[in-house]
Amino acid sequence: WGGAAFDGKGYAEARYTRDAAYERRFQLTNLANGITVHNVYMTFGGTSWGWLPAPQVYTSYDYGAAIDEARRPTPKLAPQHQLGHLLRTVPDFAKLDRADPVRAADERLKVYHLTNPDTASHVYVVRNDTDAPVTTSIPDAGIDVAFTVAPHDARLLAANLQLGGRRLKYATAQPMMYLKVGRMDVAVFTAPHGEMAQVLLECPEEPLVTRGDAEPAWNYDLGVLRITVPVGSGGPARVRVEGGGSDTPLLLIFADDPWSLRLFPVDTPTGPVLVYGPSLVRGVTLDGATAHLTGDTVKGTGMEVWGPRGMARITWNGRPLRTSPTPMGGLRADMPTASGQLPVPAVGQVRLPALGNWRRRNENFEALPDYDDSGWTPADRTGSYSVTPVPKGQPVLFADDYGFHYGDVWYRGRLTDAADLESVSLAYSTGTQGLLMAWLDGEPLGTHRLPVPDRSTARRGSWTATADFDVPPPTGHAPRVLSVLVRRMAHDMDGGSADSHKVARGLTAVTFKGGSPKASWRLQGETAPDPVRGPLNNGGLYGERKGWHLPGFHEEHWEDTELPRADRRQGVTWYRTTFRLAVDTGIDASVGLTLDDDPKRAYRVQIFLNGWNMGQYVNDVGPQHTFVLPNGILRTRGINTLALAVLSDGTTESGPGDVRLSLLGASAGGVPVTPVDSPGR
Repeated sequence: WGGAAFDGKGYAEARYTRDAAYERRFQLTNLANGITVHNVYMTFGGTSWGWLPAPQVYTSYDYGAAIDEARRPTPKLAPQHQLGHLLRTVPDFAKLDRADPVRAADERLKVYHLTNPDTASHVYVVRNDTDAPVTTSIPDAGIDVAFTVAPHDARLLAANLQLGGRRLKYATAQPMMYLKVGRMDVAVFTAPHGEMAQVLLECPEEPLVTRGDAEPAWNYDLGVLRITVPVGSGGPARVRVEGGGSDTPLLLIFADDPWSLRLFPVDTPTGPVLVYGPSLVRGVTLDGATAHLTGDTVKGTGMEVWGPRGMARITWNGRPLRTSPTPMGGLRADMPTASGQLPVPAVGQVRLPALGNWRRRNENFEALPDYDDSGWTPADRTGSYSVTPVPKGQPVLFADDYGFHYGDVWYRGRLTDAADLESVSLAYSTGTQGLLMAWLDGEPLGTHRLPVPDRSTARRGSWTATADFDVPPPTGHAPRVLSVLVRRMAHDMDGGSADSHKVARGLTAVTFKGGSPKASWRLQGETAPDPVRGPLNNGGLYGERKGWHLPGFHEEHWEDTELPRADRRQGVTWYRTTFRLAVDTGIDASVGLTLDDDPKRAYRVQIFLNGWNMGQYVNDVGPQHTFVLPNGILRTRGINTLALAVLSDGTTESGPGDVRLSLLGASAGGVPVTPVDSPGR
């Protein structure tokens, strides 16, 4: 909360400190150290919806993921994409042992040397832990061509590696994959954009070399074919090598990080297929001479496909493409006759409606002295399952001991002999960013909030405090009624196996100054779990217990309103609206809800979409302002119900302010999404 671990910017900052270079250096170092099971943290940035998240984290859990929470690929995906295909398609990497140490010419770099004892291939992981790019060579390994390792990055070089019918002497570009496609070997190499990469192949005879693009150059000398390519200039560079001691042609493809993300190998029963062009290839089915491809595109693109012998036609998401064979042994989608178009078009436009027609209603009726709490649970336990000691002379007030585990919990204490009461002290325990609100005889006493964590406390999961309130003189109501609302946040995740998840939540003790009032307590939290959405969906707010968050709820006694609002009150106010989306069936759109307001305003919002708790927004803490609305729960072609439960502490004006739908991404293609069951009232 508050982004304390990332200079106030939250997980978004993790994308810069744990970037593609960090990912490549981390994973290649693991490979160099002989690790054979890799935990990639993280590949997809998820959502900790409802009351699921540990108290230390907010709703989003996109910790600089390669595929972000909105399902968009990021630059960090490139090293994962490259290394994953390398380990899957190049057999030599399945068995690597530590080999004799070698040094780079520039000793600021660390070199790990590995070898496959069965094939005698060699792998060099070159790591740069400095703040500057370092250009070097590895003369100890016979690699006398200079290459550059970026700051805090790493490179993988290979030597004596078998590529089908040919042997790689060495390369300054990293191998990404090797495939046997039809009657042709295919090898893909990657290197930083703009670098002059070199690949040296052992050829006892001079081969026939054909380039598919203008950039590559080559020369043959003393049984070695040296191919030189400026990587990333104008797209992937292709070179076809025939003869030279092998009966099998070899296609070499050179790509930088962005272009490598558009290369997809797909296994089929007839043999591998390699596709270049789309943003994502989901599948390939071969039917006679036709390759049926499915996948996604964002920008318009060309396409080239290499597949088994006899493949002569291509369809993309069911649409036939005009194709022609290429000198590189593949099929290329021809350009349309219409000017300015590409063979595979870009995604169409997605329009989102403005949110309006809001209705609102105040709640926290539980604070009223005459509220009927006879159905609430009496606080009559004498012992607790918690690891938190029960204060001497106090009843057990811990919410979990009464079956209330998630979200908000209400307490109501009837006070007798309270005529001389001067103040009340409320001790409570919550997760990070918990708070407490109190009323006496329906009048607000105030709000107490736990502090925003800093770097030293960002990982603390349980917080305790005591809120002291002066009380007004009696109004004639007897007995006096003390009402307390506690936002407990969540239980600790107990990463240290110390039973910290058993620390109490809610009120822990209540003491009085002035007189000797006697208190009789009842409490109410969440009701029976939603049979579809589960127990983590709801807490104990009045509106949650009465279904104000559900589709179809009858908004009797609600009033029309407009946003932004500027109310000052202590307690809970609900806002509801509906909106219709009409996203084209061929488009996969990722939509979020964005809330913005003056950060000086102290309030929180629970977001419910079609009855599902999408998370919590804390306006004056942050850092999260946009919440992903996952398709399925979100009806991208239909009517949606949005409900906001606003909890304001009364110290400032509160919103909501600007509440809007945001298009986070869109692609042409996608997969059918079945609507998630979202029953209402």
